[in-house]
Amino acid sequence: MFFRLLSRDEDPALLFEFSKPAKGNPELATWARGLMRQGATAALAHGGHVEDPRVRGAAHRMASDVSQFLRSELAEKPFVRKGPRTVLHPEANPPTTLAVATLAYMPGLQRERAGFVERLGAYLSRPAPKRPFVVHVGKRSVKPSYELLGDPLMADAAGHPKDLPLALHWIELLVRLGQLGSSPTAQRILSRLLSECDPQGVWNPANLRGFPKSPSGLADFSFPLELDAKSPEHRKVDVTFRLALIAKLAGWTLEYT
Repeated sequence: MFFRLLSRDEDPALLFEFSKPAKGNPELATWARGLMRQGATAALAHGGHVEDPRVRGAAHRMASDVSQFLRSELAEKPFVRKGPRTVLHPEANPPTTLAVATLAYMPGLQRERAGFVERLGAYLSRPAPKRPFVVHVGKRSVKPSYELLGDPLMADAAGHPKDLPLALHWIELLVRLGQLGSSPTAQRILSRLLSECDPQGVWNPANLRGFPKSPSGLADFSFPLELDAKSPEHRKVDVTFRLALIAKLAGWTLEYT
């Protein structure tokens, strides 16, 4: 199915939840297929199909589209007004969490497009606009879920993230891209999480009463690894594992007492 999505198969069944709203709205159908193609590319890259020419071709097209956006004036002024609403410019093609994940899982592509990776890291370190906006597609306006107009992370001054699952996923992607140093917010969150680990390396924050939730839902595909989060120990497993994975990907030496 993922490879069918990459091949631009126009079978209506491949629109899934967009099948009904896309009827009579070809622009929405095109937009939905493009988003699903990005998701399929990210999933296949994450699954290890990084040398498949279909995956590489889709990833290169994605990178080229985002690179063109980053070099354009739309990167600085991505919005237009449509009545009372703020709308993403119809020609704007900002990076998405799916595009960033695809690039993160393809180190060969990163080497081939090193300049683009640097520009992307700089763009994703900027504060994201606070104003709410929509994506206008044909006859409908769609709430943005994956589009990135800057740093997607939010944290307080002490480094507590507002969306812990997303923060861990995003920090992992930045490390895979070699761009952790470009994001002050990610570094602040990571420092906070590491400071909450006990001498055995287990994430053990004070007053952990519930399992970390993701308000955005953008990390729900991989978090949690275990569904049983009733005991305090189970609440610590996912964060502990991901911190260790981030450390390994960053090339750190792990030492426990």
